[in-house]
Amino acid sequence: MPKTYLGKWSVCLAGVFIALFMLAQIVAAVGRSQGAFEPERSSFYAFLFPAIIILSGICGIAAFFTGIISIVKSKERSVFVFLATVLGFLVLDFMLGEILFPH
Repeated sequence: MPKTYLGKWSVCLAGVFIALFMLAQIVAAVGRSQGAFEPERSSFYAFLFPAIIILSGICGIAAFFTGIISIVKSKERSVFVFLATVLGFLVLDFMLGEILFPH
C-alpha cells in the first residue's frame, strides 16, 4: 500500500478511472439497446456517455502525474503506485494519439 499522500491519491484516481470506464461501458450498452445513439434521436445517453469518458480520462491522466510526482519527489515504492502510473501513462498515450493523429 502507498505510504505517501500523493501515492494514495494516484491509486485512488486510478480506481476511479476504472470505475468510470466500466460505468461508461454500461451506459453505452444500455443506450445502444434502447436505440439512443441513432442519428435522428437525441437522448440523455448521447450526452452522458461523452461526459463519463472525459471524466475518466481526466482521472487516468491525473493518476499518471500524481504517481510520477510521488515516485520522484517522495520516493514512493509501492507496487500499486507503479501500476497506477503505468495505467495513467497508457491513458495519456491513447489521448495524445487521438489528438495528434486523428483517424
